[in-house]
Amino acid sequence: MVLGRVFHYGVDAVLVSALLASIKRSTGLQVKTETINNNEIKRAMTRYLDVGEWVLNTSIAFMATSSYFERKQ
Repeated sequence: MVLGRVFHYGVDAVLVSALLASIKRSTGLQVKTETINNNEIKRAMTRYLDVGEWVLNTSIAFMATSSYFERKQ
């Protein structure tokens, strides 16, 4: 029960990070990590956002090679 809840929260956190990465890519708006004073928290936030970038890039690469998706101009 607890393990399932932790897994669920982890997946939700990755989805939020991927959402922030897609907002950054489509609008240019991004989280201001330089305003965080604590270096450990800043590093953790940067790594968290990097996970979202990785998930977004991996998803796009997968979709680009899939026959279920196509690019429209």
